[in-house]
Parts: sequence; structure tokens; C-alpha cells
Amino acid sequence: MERTDNLNIIQFKPLTSPEEMKKDLPETEAAAHIVAQSRIEVQNILRGEDSRRMVIVGPCSLHDSDAALDYARRLKKVQKAVEDRLLIIMRAYFEKPRTTLGWKGMLYDPHLDLSYDIDFGIRQSRQILIDIAEIGLATATEFLDPIVPQYLADLITWAAIGARTTESQIHRQMASGLSMPIGFKNATDGNLNVAMDAIKASSNPHSFLGIDHQGKVIIAETKGNKYGHLVMRGGTRGPNFASEYVAFAEILLQKQHVPNGMIIDCSHANSHKNHKRQREALFDIADQISAGNQSISGVMLESFIEEGSQSIGAPGGLKYGRSLTDKCIGWDETEELIRYMAEAVDNTLT
Repeated sequence: MERTDNLNIIQFKPLTSPEEMKKDLPETEAAAHIVAQSRIEVQNILRGEDSRRMVIVGPCSLHDSDAALDYARRLKKVQKAVEDRLLIIMRAYFEKPRTTLGWKGMLYDPHLDLSYDIDFGIRQSRQILIDIAEIGLATATEFLDPIVPQYLADLITWAAIGARTTESQIHRQMASGLSMPIGFKNATDGNLNVAMDAIKASSNPHSFLGIDHQGKVIIAETKGNKYGHLVMRGGTRGPNFASEYVAFAEILLQKQHVPNGMIIDCSHANSHKNHKRQREALFDIADQISAGNQSISGVMLESFIEEGSQSIGAPGGLKYGRSLTDKCIGWDETEELIRYMAEAVDNTLT
């Protein structure tokens, strides 16, 4: 008989089950408390029941455990100073979407050498999440592969579905069963309706194929996620953080009966893909909040210890605390912008 199956598969490699991974790297009591409490805080901010705003901030992607935890400790100090006005959530992005080719993130290629030691990548990612929670910070990530949440979701406070996957039925189904609030980014062309459809779809029950904690293929039946919300990130026609775009989004949210606020991403198309222009977006958003806007629940920033980005294999080796993917603002500017945002929220409380 002629072979007709798996013609392009080189090999199948075993992967540790989620249950075994969690036995090896258990969620601590302190970490569980941070995740559970911060999820409630995010829900309350999205519903306008908490007057604070969120700042989801951190590297475009993580590649170095030491630098990630160094950054988290710095961020924790700032959180203490602004905790009455802001909830800071650290970006811990381990999967990177690719239009063509490129480094896919720590989870897939943790050694940065195309060896694709995915089992180790998941372990390292989980350990980082535990360590950040132990520091006392909530974390945010973007879920790409629908299998990954079984390994990491118990440690995540807020998750995004990216602009390239918001239209995907698989990701909408996955979001309907996730335990944290989910932000859906508008499409890469700037279309908001795709994200609105995703919010509506994920708020309803679904049944779909997945895996359980033992790694067994199962049918997952979900209740629906009531905390799906819009993430404005601009598009090919330009930024969409200004007040007129926010007002238009508010109308769409009202028509769809979405009770949750929106997050505005200061990076990507909202900064014209120029990390130095994130401050322009944040200043505008902060001014809207200071003027009384109630629908903006928070902002996103791409930030690391050192400004800019670098490439794998660059002469002289990798620079500590500098992004491997999108360019980020540096630490001093990060702290400046967070404090500016806190002042804007403070103006609404006085």
C-alpha cells in the first residue's frame, strides 16, 4: 500500500504532559494568590468598578531569565509607588507570531540556536512566570498555540489574542475557556469589527478539540469568557489612539453590548512601528483619561532595561536587557511614562 500520511513529518518527539510539568514546577501559594487577586482587579477595572487603570508593560518578548527578573524587580518598585492609581502587569511573551520566518520565541527556541528544545522552553517559561509572581507582579502574555495554555495559563493574569489570530475560530474557542480576561487586538489593517466579533464569539459556550492535563486528546466544553475586550493597536492606515477613534470604538462596544473597557497599545501601528513614538500615544491617552474618559481601561507599552533591539548572532554577543524582537523603550523612559499615567489617573480622583 502506498504511504499517504505524515509525508512531511521528519519525526514525532515526546513532550512532558501538563500534569507532569506542573508537578515539577508547581504553582506556589504566593503565586496563586497574586494571579487570583490580580485577575479580579483586572475584571473590576474593565467594568469600571475600580477607578485605577492597567499598564501592561515589558519586553516585546523574553529571551533571558536573568534580565526578565531584573526588569520585574524594577517594575515591582514602581508598582508600590503607584498602586493606588495603577495596576502594573508585566508582559511575559514567550511565543512570537511570524508572517514569514524568524525567531519564534523562548518557548520554541530557548537556546537561540534553532534546536527547538520546546520541552525545555515550556519549563523555562513556566519557571519565569513563577518567579515573577513570587516577586509580587501579575503577568500578561499572548497565546498562539492552543495547547500552550494547559502548561502556563494558571500563572497568567491577562492574555491577548493577537492581530493575526483574532479572526481565528480556534483562538476564539480557546479564549472562551481561558480563566483570565482576554484582550482581542484589532486586525492588522485597523478593522475593529474582527475584534468585536471575537469578543462576542468568545463570550459564548463552545465545544472543541484539545488536550487535558494528562496530555490526552479530549473535547473541551466551555462556559464562555465574559471579560473579552478590545485592544486598539492601530493599523495599516495609521494609529487609532486619538479621541475620535476611541469615541468610534465606544459606539461599537455599546452596540455590541460589551460592558468592558478597552486597552490601547502604544506600540505597533500606534507608534508607526517606532518605539520612540510610544510616548506620543501614551501622552495623548493619559490626557484623555485626565479629561474624564471612562472607557480606556489601560495601556500597553513595549519596554526593557535597555532601549532598542538586537539580533541573534550579532558581533560581540547579546547585550544584557535588550530586546531580541521589536525595539523597546529603555528603563528610564518606562518609569517616566508610568508615572505620567499615574498622574493622569490621579487627576480623575481629585
